[in-house]
Amino acid sequence: MGRAPKWDAVTSSATPPAWSHKVTWERGDILRPATYAPLLKGANFVVHSMGILLEADYKGVLRGQESLISGLRKAFTAAPQPGNPLERRVTGADGDIRPPETREQLTYENMNRDSAIMLAKEAAQENAAAFVYISPPAERPCYRLEAESTIAREFPGMRNIFIRPPFLYDSSRPITMPMAAMTGVGAAFNGITGGIFSNIMGAAGVKPLKVDVVAEAVVQALHDEAVKGPVEVPEIEKLAEKAWRSTML
Repeated sequence: MGRAPKWDAVTSSATPPAWSHKVTWERGDILRPATYAPLLKGANFVVHSMGILLEADYKGVLRGQESLISGLRKAFTAAPQPGNPLERRVTGADGDIRPPETREQLTYENMNRDSAIMLAKEAAQENAAAFVYISPPAERPCYRLEAESTIAREFPGMRNIFIRPPFLYDSSRPITMPMAAMTGVGAAFNGITGGIFSNIMGAAGVKPLKVDVVAEAVVQALHDEAVKGPVEVPEIEKLAEKAWRSTML
């Protein structure tokens, strides 16, 4: 069994939140399906909620677990484009889904696209009723669309839900607060100008959302069988509001 996270690294307090005691914590490696596949047995719903913005282990650099030079080398080393992970032969005792040539590199593709596709595959094999993929930002829509289209095509037996949030912020991650403020200004400007700069501004032109809002929307979407396919920002907000109202009854 795994350990609970270090709470002051993921929330604003070192004290575990009340709900954390209702969770069974397990350890796994998203890039090695063999480490988590047994945990999916009997699962009704499976949610993929991880990814990176930079092609380097920037968290490892910030925590002193990796040198800055090593992190920069990973970030700027050109990596091959290995394509659909379902077409690769996963070999070796660890079952790492990364090709050998990118084994030492955390690329945007393997963290945001490939891990989602392989998790969906494992979920489908265990007959999960629904699968949620929280898509990466729209700045790299090709990877998002590749993941979504592959999951929808290869695993039609599951109700696949593709949550497409904008920039997410939370007080537990102080760096996200000023970034959210700037994004909010961009969204306001985009609204005033009628959205004519949407293609240029990308995610910077969309109102940011608090992490909790997206989490509530995901839970609501899983329990509403009418929800499937891409879920954009307006629907995310509606689902979150519906979830909030249900707690008031």
